[in-house]
Amino acid sequence: MLHGMIFTAAGLEVGDMLFDLATFIVLMVLVGKFAWGPVTKMMAKRQEKITGDLDYADQAKSDADKLLAQRQSELQNTQAEAVSIVNTAKTNGQKQSKAIVDAAHKDAADLKTKAAAEIAQSKQDALNGARDQVADLSITIASKIIGKELKAEDQQSLIDDYIKGLGD
Repeated sequence: MLHGMIFTAAGLEVGDMLFDLATFIVLMVLVGKFAWGPVTKMMAKRQEKITGDLDYADQAKSDADKLLAQRQSELQNTQAEAVSIVNTAKTNGQKQSKAIVDAAHKDAADLKTKAAAEIAQSKQDALNGARDQVADLSITIASKIIGKELKAEDQQSLIDDYIKGLGD
């Protein structure tokens, strides 16, 4: 009897084990059919999304690098253009400054020449005016002293001699 009990107990254990194994196999089939496919599909989608995101990040980084290189090139071109503009403006400013100074010197020389001519003309006009006044005055004085009028030619030669004495 003892031996039959052990067998029965061992039979129960084998039966339980077979039931557990059958249940495990059924559960594996059900998990494989209903859960494993969707979980695998979900994991594949997630992997595709992560791969897509990584590819997008790589592309965005590549685009950003290209844009950075382009901006740096444009900045260098802009800086070179700014230097060129400044140099051109400086050169033009120097040319204009020289032209203005040259024009001012020319104007000053023209004014000086014109002033000298005006001074010479004024001096000549003053001498002619003085000569006319001296002539009139000398005729008046001579008329009173001599009591008669001098000839215009005699009077003119006296006046010219007197003016030469004044001009020297």
